[in-house]
Amino acid sequence: MQKDGDRSRVFTRRVVLLAGAKTLLVSALAARMYYLQVMEADKYSTLAEENRINLRLLPPPRGPIVDRFGVPLAVNSQNFRAQVIAEHTRDLERTLRTFSRLVPLSDYDRQRVIKEISRRRSFVAVTVRENLTWEQMALVQVNAPDLPGVTIDEGLTRQYPYGPLASHLLGYVAAVAEEDMTGDDPLLELPDFRIGKSGVEKVYDLSLRGKSGTSRVEVNAVGRMIRELRRDEGEPGHEVRLTLDMRLQAYTAQRLGDESAAAVVMDVHTGEIVAMASTPAYDPNAFTRGLTSGEWRALASNPRAPLRNKALVGQYAPGSTFKMVVALAALESGVVRPDQTVYCPGHLTLGNHRFHCWRRGGHGHMNVTTAIEQSCDVYFYEISRRVGIDRIAAMARSLGLGHALGLELPGEATGLIPTKAWKSATLGQPWVQGETLVASIGQGYVLATPLQLAVMTARIANDGIAVTPTLCRQTTVDGRLVTRPTPQFEHVGLSRPSLSIVKAAMWRVVNGDRGTARRSAITEDGWAMAGKTGTSQVRRISMRERETGVRKNDELPWKFRDHALFVCYAPADAPRYAISVIIEHAGGGSRHAAPIAHDVMLETLRLDPSRQRSDEDIAAIREPQVAAQDAADTLAESAVAAMPAPLTLNP
Repeated sequence: MQKDGDRSRVFTRRVVLLAGAKTLLVSALAARMYYLQVMEADKYSTLAEENRINLRLLPPPRGPIVDRFGVPLAVNSQNFRAQVIAEHTRDLERTLRTFSRLVPLSDYDRQRVIKEISRRRSFVAVTVRENLTWEQMALVQVNAPDLPGVTIDEGLTRQYPYGPLASHLLGYVAAVAEEDMTGDDPLLELPDFRIGKSGVEKVYDLSLRGKSGTSRVEVNAVGRMIRELRRDEGEPGHEVRLTLDMRLQAYTAQRLGDESAAAVVMDVHTGEIVAMASTPAYDPNAFTRGLTSGEWRALASNPRAPLRNKALVGQYAPGSTFKMVVALAALESGVVRPDQTVYCPGHLTLGNHRFHCWRRGGHGHMNVTTAIEQSCDVYFYEISRRVGIDRIAAMARSLGLGHALGLELPGEATGLIPTKAWKSATLGQPWVQGETLVASIGQGYVLATPLQLAVMTARIANDGIAVTPTLCRQTTVDGRLVTRPTPQFEHVGLSRPSLSIVKAAMWRVVNGDRGTARRSAITEDGWAMAGKTGTSQVRRISMRERETGVRKNDELPWKFRDHALFVCYAPADAPRYAISVIIEHAGGGSRHAAPIAHDVMLETLRLDPSRQRSDEDIAAIREPQVAAQDAADTLAESAVAAMPAPLTLNP
């Protein structure tokens, strides 16, 4: 009996403990349920609502790019896309084969579609082909019964109406790459979103991009859209207005033709780029739709570099177009007087080296004006030896050479203006005098871009105003594009007498009886042109070849021929525009580059004059520089007064 009582007490105790544990668990569960359903009710209600309502981004229309007159250069056009929904077709492979008989579909695209479908839910649409033509879209629609799951979606795509005519300036748009995911813009995560990859499209991408819209849609438990509840379209991208005149841009590109060449047309008073062409070019529309491997290989392997903006990143020895720099350095430093002469027998000997003039028999007695007119090398050998490379380099930099000019395009080259310090720091070698002689005719280490040569010419033409180039008439302020104010430029400090001498010599280059570009003179009244020819060697001519006869460019392979250059401004008596032209491996500048510059300048002056600034506008721009120019004239007059009497400098 006692054992039964003990057993009963143990059982009762265990029941009590078990009941207490159950009561504790039920109490805890009830408390948790109360906490979740009452205390946290709002939180979980919100989460449930967010699972039911999805917020989807809507890409805004990209802003247009237009020329100075509002002519559209980059716009948005209809983009018909063929999409397939996997759950609506029983045999995806068969559907894709049928589609490829109607619209060309590569094996790569077919595999891409299959891979994307395997990674996504069956009700999510996958793009099969973009940029369908109207005929292709209609063909797919007519054959819809044979294409289960295939639908047509309409969107926007970037289009460049002028194709390659301004491709190096406009650039192109393409899909977002991993390295582009640097900001916090959610638009970058959209699979079909495009951003600027080069040119103006890249520089002004944020302004052109606009702000995204939103769409609130109701979805079920697996993410399928049930209905759209609300839509906000967002803000379209801003318009970007360039300084280009597309009529002149098209003419310039057409005039350069199939040559590997570049040309820049610039307003000498404002720095506005009216035309900038680089040939051959590429079609940016091909990048928008996506290049094939064959198209990319053709562009990348082309020896004439169609992907390269030669006007901006091409660095060339400027040849004789550099002689104005040397002349101004000599005149401003007082090393030479305008009436001093140098005798040119066809060569100059320095130590055991002989430096040749382009004219084998020589030019005879040359002063600064006739030396520029006839492009005498020996004259510049001699005066450069007296001026020195550092003073020449300082003059070149003041005229815009040897450094980036800040044009609103990526990848601008700086060129190279050598000095003694540069060679010591870069090559670890001392400067030798023979290198000064070579530099004086724009060869050796000297490099410049066509844009820099246009700026150099403009600064000479406008009497030393340090104009800088610009391509955009608007700029971004606080995320919005506003019109640029009228620019105010400093003066480079050159005197009127020195500039007048060089400008008169450039006039004689084109209009003088012995000028190297006299065949390219503009004969229209009031439109006379001043300029300078240049021929840049790309190979060294050996002494043996000089003795046996230098081979003509036409006899050489293309890549060994000289570059042809020409710089000019017009009208000569009241300059408005400066032009630089370079034709790679063409030969002499007077024969190949000057005629093109003549035609482009003539077309520039013939176009609608409404874009030209009035004389009052130009006077207002130049007014702040008058005092600085007067001070420069005073210094120059003092230097001239202190110089000795005229004499003949013999090599």
